Amino acid sequence: MTETPTAVIDRLTLVLDAFDGHARQTLAEIVHRTGLPRSSAHRMLERLVALRWLRRDGREYELGMRLVELGSLAIHQDRLHAAALPFLHELHRMTGFVVHLGVLQDNDVVYLEKVGENLGKALPTRVGGKQPAHCTAIGKVLLAHADQGQSDPNQAGPGHAGTQRLERKTRFSIASTTQLSKELDSVRDRGVAVEREEAVPRFGCIAVPIGEPGEATAAISICGPVDQMKFDNRLAAPLRMAALGAWRNAGGSDLRITPTLQQRRPMISRQHLPVAG
Repeated sequence: MTETPTAVIDRLTLVLDAFDGHARQTLAEIVHRTGLPRSSAHRMLERLVALRWLRRDGREYELGMRLVELGSLAIHQDRLHAAALPFLHELHRMTGFVVHLGVLQDNDVVYLEKVGENLGKALPTRVGGKQPAHCTAIGKVLLAHADQGQSDPNQAGPGHAGTQRLERKTRFSIASTTQLSKELDSVRDRGVAVEREEAVPRFGCIAVPIGEPGEATAAISICGPVDQMKFDNRLAAPLRMAALGAWRNAGGSDLRITPTLQQRRPMISRQHLPVAG
């Protein structure tokens, strides 16, 4: 275990990071995950509750509304998000399908925007939420256009050479890094990614990158019932026009925009496998 941090801000970050992947936790669980002394952890948790950074329900803690507010503020201040928003609404108006804007964070897609009313309720995606990148069209686009050497799914770290199993959201999800590598080659060749029921049963998506040629600062997708989607130029063409318009509207390469949540790291294997873009 790494040395327990002493600075207040470091301890605060450690406590908040403990909620990544764990929506509700008890004091004992937080102590276990952070390594902080029980008394210190309890004092910090109660102070965070008072400040609305956390919420307590009985013996369990969860992220509070202040974090939601700050996260929303960060997203809506993002220049690319603001530039893309009118194009996302226009795509939804034209197609009737759900439209997403997302960026890559580690091996996941983080959604910066979701446009779609009734149909959107059938999709588990939400602003600020995550999905495994290899299961979504947006994620495939972002992985395919990541920097050379970082998008190689076989670079799983020491002791993990060769084909690795990947988390599957449905029976149609890509199951191995070898399969994913072939898919990303195809995405780079076509400049567009598709997924059919790989993240959510009965739904499919088509996505394109936003950025300079050969790069992907972000990506946008159109998602809908798989039996109603057209996985060809009828949807790819308006998507490309929207992506180009958003990039130009934001200032393009002159600003070298990087969305608030954007990170790029090597694709790693997911060792603990549970049995939506």
